[in-house]
Amino acid sequence: MNIKLLQDRREKLFKQLNEQELFIVFAASQPQYPRTFLQDNNFKYLTGLNTPDAVLVIKSGDKPIFEVFIERGIPAREVWEGKKITLDEAAELSGITKVTYLDEFADKIGTYFASVKKVFLNLGYNNITKPLNKQQVFIKKVKDHFPQIIVSDVNELMTKLRISKTKWEIDQLQKAIDVTGIGIKEIIKKAKPGMMEYELEAILRYEIMRKGYNHLGFKPIIASGVNAATLHYDQNDSKIGKDDLVLLDVGAASNSYCADITRTFPVSGKFTKRQKEVYIEVLNINKKIIKMIKPGISMKDLNDQSIKLIQEALLRLNLIKDKKEYRKYYMHSIGHHLGMDTHDLGARDSVLQAGYVITVEPGIYIPEEKIGVRIEDDILVTKSGYINLSEKIAKEITALEL
Repeated sequence: MNIKLLQDRREKLFKQLNEQELFIVFAASQPQYPRTFLQDNNFKYLTGLNTPDAVLVIKSGDKPIFEVFIERGIPAREVWEGKKITLDEAAELSGITKVTYLDEFADKIGTYFASVKKVFLNLGYNNITKPLNKQQVFIKKVKDHFPQIIVSDVNELMTKLRISKTKWEIDQLQKAIDVTGIGIKEIIKKAKPGMMEYELEAILRYEIMRKGYNHLGFKPIIASGVNAATLHYDQNDSKIGKDDLVLLDVGAASNSYCADITRTFPVSGKFTKRQKEVYIEVLNINKKIIKMIKPGISMKDLNDQSIKLIQEALLRLNLIKDKKEYRKYYMHSIGHHLGMDTHDLGARDSVLQAGYVITVEPGIYIPEEKIGVRIEDDILVTKSGYINLSEKIAKEITALEL
């Protein structure tokens, strides 16, 4: 990753800090075998490091402190786990000159807290019934020793940085979207009635991994028939019926930037009359909402208009008699911000600005008819309007029917 880009990000973060404030981000921990390591996105955004169990510290003041703490390599453990990143390597990759071993963190951070009134920490999301994560354990100990310190989550500051994408970030998103499109194209070409949903998932993973992308942005949804009416269905273990629609909600990741694409297609190669009626309604809504996108319009505006269009579509499809009943067949909002997280930092009612990337994903779900249709595109907001980053991924009926 470009060192200048990382330094600019850290400088922008530092400028948000007031006097006597401290910013701490813990890297993700190395999971137990055999799970794949995925870095904390805020840590990676600011350091570029894929190093597990590291800590980034940024301290306000006349002489700003940028320091990263990494695990010390222990030869006896490295035989099993591989070489740890060295101090020099971490400095070179991140552009942070002050790199210290993690076993010195506790003593050093204590001296920082002596002059701090507020700390920003990646607290994470937790349930009161679950054990505390390492960040929460850490800050609990800090509060025991420094009860006057105010604690806030880092996303209070990180949202302002991550919500608007640079050209480099948009390039990563485009790569992820393009390779996702290749996987979708192969699925549509190879899918046959009688196959299992997980066979289609295997095609997707193969096409993405063979292009050099080693993980997906999220667990794929491969939902056939009535399964497509369950919004977050992810078992992917049903046999596909001969007249089923198949809903694919999938996305690769490039340098941690996630695609999020949904396409729905008939496994038989031909839509039934009813499937086509529903599909055309969803496709038209998808297109109309995308055309509304420009700086100054809000996510709420898009969502309100999508609800209006869905209500009108459901009346035409004879699914409801009163517009108030629309939630029976459409349960979610029109979209979300997209970036390093599939549901990226950014409010659901934010006003769009150039550089934002959002999804547009209307859907109609009719479990009693075993029909679920969703069409999702990834859209970049530009100074004059928008660019559909996923426009090359087929969604017209003529392109989906064989």
